[in-house]
Amino acid sequence: MLQFLTDLQHYTFLQNALLTGILASVACGIIGTYIVVRRISYIADGIAHTVLGGMGAALYLHKVYHWHGILPIHGALVSAIIAAIIIGLVSLRAKQREDTVISALWAVGMAVGIVFIARTPGYSEDLMGYLFGNILMVSSNDLWMLAGLDALIVALGLLFYNQFVAVCFDQEFARLRGINVEAFYLLLLGLAALTVVVLATVVGIVMVIALLTLPVGIAALYSSAVWRMMAISTILCAVFTTSGLALSYGPDYPAGATTIIIAGAAYLCTTTFKWALSRGRS
Repeated sequence: MLQFLTDLQHYTFLQNALLTGILASVACGIIGTYIVVRRISYIADGIAHTVLGGMGAALYLHKVYHWHGILPIHGALVSAIIAAIIIGLVSLRAKQREDTVISALWAVGMAVGIVFIARTPGYSEDLMGYLFGNILMVSSNDLWMLAGLDALIVALGLLFYNQFVAVCFDQEFARLRGINVEAFYLLLLGLAALTVVVLATVVGIVMVIALLTLPVGIAALYSSAVWRMMAISTILCAVFTTSGLALSYGPDYPAGATTIIIAGAAYLCTTTFKWALSRGRS
């Protein structure tokens, strides 16, 4: 811990990693609350695998047809937004469960990605970096991208807070109040898809899934108000990422894995404590 605090003052990569954790916490705290409240936590994992199709297609175009302006992350963003729109439309219009649609997109997206990768000459090592990330290798451009994502999420979250909450809790009541449920639900899914893709390319999809769900799960135990859950989960995300960096630095453990273990242990402990407290009262 002391070594981490000392080196933090001298090494830019540690400062970038710490700032990345804080910026990621804002996006995860806000979007994660909506995802958990709407009970579509499975969407993060589903989109992460679906975007493999877009990434494979972008890599194929880049290497085979020499489209030098297109990168795997561009394909990931396009495929993630398309997946979010499909999930939303099928859920709203066809009245299908989101988890069924996500599972189908997951399988098809991965299959399409594997086909493109198989037809792409050379070794596709770049895709693994985009899917799993490395918080210690974050660049200044990544920080600006995260800052832009946070600005977009905060702005839309403040502007459409009541509409998002209504859509998450009671769609029929929202329609009666004149809210365009389809538009706001698709916008919410689009923001979730954008968050998953951007953060996955920086910190890794496993860490994104953990930060989108575990801090919100803890916050939900102590608050039922959505804005309070957002604030608590954002703070918890920042605590988990910072402590994960600090505790993993000296022993040279993987920072992402350490962060996930800390978040998981905190969720287990708080859930057990809450259960024991309620049992004692009863």
